[in-house]
Amino acid sequence: MNSVSALIALTLALAVIAALSMYALKLRKEVKRREAFRSDEDLRAQQNSLENLDYVTSALVQGQVDITEGSWRCKVLLEIVDANLAEHPDFQAFAEVYNRTQHLKTHSARANLTPRERMNEDKQRLEVERDMKPAVLAAAEAVIKWRAQGGPELYKGENKK
Repeated sequence: MNSVSALIALTLALAVIAALSMYALKLRKEVKRREAFRSDEDLRAQQNSLENLDYVTSALVQGQVDITEGSWRCKVLLEIVDANLAEHPDFQAFAEVYNRTQHLKTHSARANLTPRERMNEDKQRLEVERDMKPAVLAAAEAVIKWRAQGGPELYKGENKK
């Protein structure tokens, strides 16, 4: 290989390296952009969940929503805010209602039940609501107090075990 061929090969190699470096830089910027977008989306979802949690707990305390439905919604919203938050001792009533009623049919599956099956499920649900109402209302009050005192940051240290 003569020196001209070597120089051409070197120039070509440097051009390829420069092109690949620019492409890698472009990909790195795209990854950072997507991470920032995802972070913004997560923050927005958390804020929406906190606002919805305010509405649901208020409705629970005012008796505007069933204990079961309110508990299910609160449990899900708390888990969106922080995966461990629904298990916090102040809020466990929501998870307990969920665990005791998750086998009950909803929506179209409920419509497919016979009247007797539906009545049996209603009886089970009402029993859970009767047993859990004081605890759920106390948990709703705890959420309202928690939100007034600073929301998500308040229990951060306690959630990590």
